[in-house]
Amino acid sequence: MNILIGTGVALVTPFKSDLSIDHQALAKIVEYNISNGVNYLVISGTTGESVTVTAAEKKEITQTVIDANKGRVPLVIGIGGNNTAAVVAELQSTDLSPFAAILSVAPYYSKPTQEGFYQHFKAVAEASSIPVILYNVPGRTAKNVEASTVLRLANDFKSIVAVKEAGNNMEQYLELIKHKPKDFLVISGDDDLVLGVTLAGGSGVISVIGQAFPKEFSQMIQWGLEGNVEDSRRMEARLMPIINMIFEENNPAGIKAVFKHLGYCEDSVRLPLVPASKELQAKIATFIAQF
Repeated sequence: MNILIGTGVALVTPFKSDLSIDHQALAKIVEYNISNGVNYLVISGTTGESVTVTAAEKKEITQTVIDANKGRVPLVIGIGGNNTAAVVAELQSTDLSPFAAILSVAPYYSKPTQEGFYQHFKAVAEASSIPVILYNVPGRTAKNVEASTVLRLANDFKSIVAVKEAGNNMEQYLELIKHKPKDFLVISGDDDLVLGVTLAGGSGVISVIGQAFPKEFSQMIQWGLEGNVEDSRRMEARLMPIINMIFEENNPAGIKAVFKHLGYCEDSVRLPLVPASKELQAKIATFIAQF
């Protein structure tokens, strides 16, 4: 799965002021990312507000991205949840042929045991006709998928090819990198840690901020993969202030505020999220002007 090494971005879902989907803006964002060096695109993740997008809208969003991509970069689609049977049903009823892999989030809210995580992802792996990227994000799901569970799944199922690790825990990253099967990918989901993870042997990122600064972020990751510490650290220092800003209040309100100031889409989000505060908007605008 070398096609998933490098910079992936978790696409936003742009909304108009009436909260309908802005497909024109989405297509522009896809083009902006591809033309500036992003390696692959992720549809229907947390950043895409997947929990407040309907099933019909998800199909429309997916088609817009497929049409705008024109087969140029690999696509990954988010299919996950805390109802294992419903996730399996979606996998079985979805045409997965346009995608390189699925990204499947750990069950949230339910707080399963490690054995529960294992059995859930076993069912996902057996139901999916394409490779699976596990997604561990305990800050949102309320429970960590431990490294030992990820490694057990990686060893037991050839179709589980990677983990998007977003626990903001460097120790867990290093344990995964040290003990993973040879071809298994450890992909960072933490924009603030990604360069350190990449330099330690990780495979890159599925990023939030990367879609707003695709040229610079992709270059940083490429330098990291090449072991170019000096140049990659210099770029990290340039980007770190905005990385911190976009997560100050909530994601994706922060990244949508960035896109608003860049002129790509409105900053509208669906409840229970609200747009970034005026104070944060001002900080973001100042950063962009200076960057």
